[in-house]
Amino acid sequence: MIAIVDGGSTKCDWVILENSGKIHLKTTTLGFNPNIINPDFILQEIDKNEALFFIKNHLEKVFFYGSGCGTPDNAQKVRNELGKTFPQAEITIKEDLTAAAYAAYNGKPAIVCILGTGSNSCFFDGEKIRVDLPSLGFLIGDEGSGSALGKHLLRRFFMKKLSQDLEQDFRDTYHLTIEEAIRSMYHNPRANAYLGEYNKFIAERKKHPYFQNMVFDELKNFLDYQVLPYPEAGEVEINFIGYIAYIYEDILRAAAAELNLTIGKVVQKPIDSLVDFHLKYILN
Repeated sequence: MIAIVDGGSTKCDWVILENSGKIHLKTTTLGFNPNIINPDFILQEIDKNEALFFIKNHLEKVFFYGSGCGTPDNAQKVRNELGKTFPQAEITIKEDLTAAAYAAYNGKPAIVCILGTGSNSCFFDGEKIRVDLPSLGFLIGDEGSGSALGKHLLRRFFMKKLSQDLEQDFRDTYHLTIEEAIRSMYHNPRANAYLGEYNKFIAERKKHPYFQNMVFDELKNFLDYQVLPYPEAGEVEINFIGYIAYIYEDILRAAAAELNLTIGKVVQKPIDSLVDFHLKYILN
């Protein structure tokens, strides 16, 4: 059996294939970003998943594409833990940008971006992935992401910058105190996911003019920081992976148009396209 895993900071989507290429099962676990979690968590989380627990000695190959796995040290941490969990398997670890590039590939070179809980970008010519810009994480990077939008929302709520109707709506929805927010942001190993959860409030009210402007500005900020520096930016399509790109696709396209950029594919969940890429190009 073969496992293909799209590992975000918030969750991992797993597809287990039989050697024939037929899907055996699909499942989900929490995310395994080594910048955020203790590596010991990986084994514990997989063992809690009944579907994975019962097939872990039958896996021959694991292709894991994960947030935070772009450095050799982090990739090795995840490889070590997956090796303990799947002792019979040959394990391949690559960063989530590789999964995005594979999933968004449509036969021609493109800039590929992730807009989920975090954000990132690369250039993919069909064979090689080129990353020109570092991933700086949610504290000083992750422009346009769910955590960035959540950060905007919390800051604007507490600093009384929201419109009056949105401020009252937020207060009635969350009953959030500054003490709770500080504790959840500064004493939480998944602070980025915590911030990203507040995107639900924005998404449910995305037609509100205040949020239209806020999201537009933040997505334009992403394009400015993570797309325009690529020399190919004005020449090739820009493909997007992730729930933020999917939810706000119309705003994203408007922001790109203002910068004379061309948006191609927008895919909410890359796992199905990622499996198709493996069946076509890697496992054949």
